[in-house]
Amino acid sequence: MKVLKFGGSSVAKPERIKGVVDILKAYYSRGDRFTVVFSAFGGVTDALIEMSTLAAKGDETYTKILADFCQRHVAAATELLKGDLLNQVIPELENNNEVLKNLLYGIFLVREASPRTLDYVLSFGERSSAFIIAFALKQAGIDASYLDARKVIKTDSSFGSAKVDFELSYEKIKEYYVQNPEIQIVTGFVGSTKGGLTTTLGRGGSDYTAALLAAGLNAQSIEIWTDVDGMMTADPRLSSNARIIPHISYHEAMELSHFGAKVIYPPTIQPVMSKNIPVWIKNTFAPSDHGTIISSTPNREQGAPGNIVSGISSINNIVLITLEGSGMIGIPGFSRRLFEALSQEKINVILITQSSSEHSISVAIEGAMAVKARQAVDHAFANEITLQKVEPLKVEEGLSIVALVGENMRNHTGISGRMFSAMGRNGINIRAIAQGSSE
Repeated sequence: MKVLKFGGSSVAKPERIKGVVDILKAYYSRGDRFTVVFSAFGGVTDALIEMSTLAAKGDETYTKILADFCQRHVAAATELLKGDLLNQVIPELENNNEVLKNLLYGIFLVREASPRTLDYVLSFGERSSAFIIAFALKQAGIDASYLDARKVIKTDSSFGSAKVDFELSYEKIKEYYVQNPEIQIVTGFVGSTKGGLTTTLGRGGSDYTAALLAAGLNAQSIEIWTDVDGMMTADPRLSSNARIIPHISYHEAMELSHFGAKVIYPPTIQPVMSKNIPVWIKNTFAPSDHGTIISSTPNREQGAPGNIVSGISSINNIVLITLEGSGMIGIPGFSRRLFEALSQEKINVILITQSSSEHSISVAIEGAMAVKARQAVDHAFANEITLQKVEPLKVEEGLSIVALVGENMRNHTGISGRMFSAMGRNGINIRAIAQGSSE
């Protein structure tokens, strides 16, 4: 069994969907066993967020975006399907569109879009795209069936970025696929609580859905089909000599994705790594290209020139917050309280560094969280600040994180020196440094 996933750019237009159908017909004609996860059509999730936001503000222009959403899906179905299959799809789409219309009108009336409601709204993107494509595959002669992932992916109620119940989800995945041997066309990004409430897995969560299915089915491999040729050594928009990484380890891929590489959603790696399932990154628009394979043992010569550093990634709009003070030295618990204060406000920590004297600890967070972080930390340490044992939280804005990633770096000296020299030659001031214990 293979698990394939196609992103929004791969299914943005009917002609692109036809290209995807051709790719899947080739798999089907070879007798391959596979299941496919689809994202919403390109731009649809952003449109759903925008219409929800406008409705919550009482702005009636959300209705125009809603009309575009409805028309786009009906038009796609009309172009891709014909006859009885089209007659089966259109009523279902119209029913879904009516439910979405009523839901948004409710948001408009109460002037609020709660995380729970927003998750339900966002689910309409994947549910519409996967439903249409399942019937397009039927029309192409593939024994395909539509699967709403809410039936098999079970989560907690952390709406917006729900935590998966792995044991229960794997059990339901296995059970469903045994009972339904057709080629399952699955909605990415969405899941449900044990009580049936709709949840989402976070932006990029369709990759995660594919990984969960692969782990639950003990799949042979997972293929992430996108609009690029694979993971690259650097951002091609910033580096003219960026090139494809043909082979990379799970840990390197996790590091690169954590520090800004957008090709794969970071949580995707964990379920497949635990079962040693390789992940291919492939280009929908160049299906014969090699792409990138992510595995436990990359097929490359250890220590060969060019293999020392696997890739460089970066994140912009970063804020560095620093808690410092003489009262921190030798006193246990300061770090715990700092991270607890950030955690309670759901602020994600991207990087951590601490001075050897224990006089200060710095963490990097997203720029949008700066004000919330300052308020949370200053409140948590209000007593120490009053007694002048700790300074008010120091916030440095407008920074970026640059990450150098490579498992072979541990075997070579001078890598850090070359990186810092390059920074210095270009007048770039380094505010904080952190290195993983794995190098």
